[in-house]
Amino acid sequence: MGRHRKQQPATVTRGSVIALTGLVPAGVVATNAAAAMATDPTAASVEMHMSAVGAAPGQAMAPASFDDTVMHAMAKQSPEAPVEVKTVALAPDRARNDLPVAASGIPGIAQDAYLQAEQILADENPSCNMSWTMLAGIGRVESTHMYNGKADADGNALSPVFGPALDGSLAGNNVIHDSDGGALDGFGGYDRAVGPMQFLPETWTHYAADGNRDGISDPQNYYDATLTAGKYLCSGDLDMNDPAQQTRAILRYNNSMAYVANVMAWAQSYKTGIAPQPAELPKI
Repeated sequence: MGRHRKQQPATVTRGSVIALTGLVPAGVVATNAAAAMATDPTAASVEMHMSAVGAAPGQAMAPASFDDTVMHAMAKQSPEAPVEVKTVALAPDRARNDLPVAASGIPGIAQDAYLQAEQILADENPSCNMSWTMLAGIGRVESTHMYNGKADADGNALSPVFGPALDGSLAGNNVIHDSDGGALDGFGGYDRAVGPMQFLPETWTHYAADGNRDGISDPQNYYDATLTAGKYLCSGDLDMNDPAQQTRAILRYNNSMAYVANVMAWAQSYKTGIAPQPAELPKI
């Protein structure tokens, strides 16, 4: 899938959307998805992000393209000084962070990253209306919040997080050839997704954000990864208060309605405190 450690809940129909949370009716999500695909070509461009799912196994992906609208939106969202994009080599024996688990059940280090990203995006791109709960929905589906908070006090992963090599050997995954010389994903020949928010190296380089303001954008740092995910979702002047635009943004992240339903369900559960039941989450 280009990600790993996903939940494997009971399969439901493609249009089903979380009756427990009452987020939106299934028909609305299906309609929003159709509108997103019709109005936003990037919604169907999984090469723009990490999952590379949906084409026949072994099919090579074309290089990602970033149109003027998206690049303009990125420029508006990036008033800070340019950052250095790299993965920082750190000692393997670092202590785990000691932030307590939040009332939502989210590890403290993860919730802190989501809240900080929400505030930064509110300052830099207020029209996006990005909520920390939506970022938490992405983080829950992508890596179970950095494998339940396995990060040091600065938000750096205690062990680097990588997806499988996108070499066509896994059913449903496209072939994505190396774009970074292994600089971010530590792998030559083919790309693989990196960090707790699971970005392809090329996409990370385009949207790289410095969530902890240390001058470095590291996909293995939860603060950087969360803010980068927010910038990616907001790109193109999308407004997360509009359900159709929210759906469009999540489809950009992963071109799958099951993925959209899972992210929306978890985001809603963090708002309400009511966890979705496994049987009500579509299998990704």
